[in-house]
Amino acid sequence: MKAVLIKDGKGPIENLYIGEIDKPSLKPGEVLVKTKAFGLNRMDISQRDGFYPPPPGASTVLGVEFSGIVDGVGEGVAKWKVGDEVLGLVGGGAYAEYVVAVEGNLLAKPHNLSWAEAASIPENFLTAFQAVILVGELQRGESILIHAGASGVGVAAVQLARLYGAKNIITTASTQEKLDWLLNIPNPATHAVNYKTQNFAEEVKKITEGKGVDLVIDFVGRTHWDKNIDSLGIDGRMVLLAFLSGPVVDKLNLIPILVKRLRIQGSTLRSRSAVYQAELISRFQKEILPEITRCEENGKIRTNIYKVFPWTDIQEAHREMEANANSGKIIAEIA
Repeated sequence: MKAVLIKDGKGPIENLYIGEIDKPSLKPGEVLVKTKAFGLNRMDISQRDGFYPPPPGASTVLGVEFSGIVDGVGEGVAKWKVGDEVLGLVGGGAYAEYVVAVEGNLLAKPHNLSWAEAASIPENFLTAFQAVILVGELQRGESILIHAGASGVGVAAVQLARLYGAKNIITTASTQEKLDWLLNIPNPATHAVNYKTQNFAEEVKKITEGKGVDLVIDFVGRTHWDKNIDSLGIDGRMVLLAFLSGPVVDKLNLIPILVKRLRIQGSTLRSRSAVYQAELISRFQKEILPEITRCEENGKIRTNIYKVFPWTDIQEAHREMEANANSGKIIAEIA
């Protein structure tokens, strides 16, 4: 089968190419899916550069989310049959004509969604659902600060915060274009702050009348740490998803953490066990998936796709993501 491979195993965008590898075989409890579309994520860039290896036992081919048609089922699989339309999450291997997933990591594709829209859901929405609801424990009437608001996970987090009744949904982004977009999409953020030209901690205090937010969702790390701590109110929580600016904070003042009784927790999804992921997916299917509609439809939660590339243009798709130009999800389709 064909798959997106990396010359020399890692390297720059130019090392990506479509080549031939063996079609994956099935183990008990696994499902083979013929891929129709897959989503791009920043972890793909890190893996391509050699900094984020897949979990043990996972495919070394890039990609963790996809949509497609069931092409085969392993021993013991009862939930799926050949021909079923699905979307799913894997530890690796989605950038390929066929991908193998464990039975519990698949969801039935809603009939109203295109293949591209379905592929935009798993990583973004499951990551956001885990961070905002399961780990962050957002409650109705609380205030939340979401960094990288125009990213796929950021937009999903904004919509989930609305669905669960947050009072103030404050997002950050780097350009006025992205800020305007976040304030004007369906189910928008209530406030948007340019972290490059404004002190977001000061803006948070103005918006919350000095109280601070109850929850921070952060992808940035080092450069945002102090202002994140300053943004949090009493008994506030911060969920760390990534460290785009670096993982090491030069000077760390522990006093505010103690005085404000803060809770700071990391949240990952790719490295979680199959059992954990299946339980998360099951809850997501019940609470969230029925609320998701197409990009152009009005609903409580909508897919937000920035651009769809043919997978033969995978280098250009990665270049678009590395430029941080996207507002919403980047998807690749397999013809």
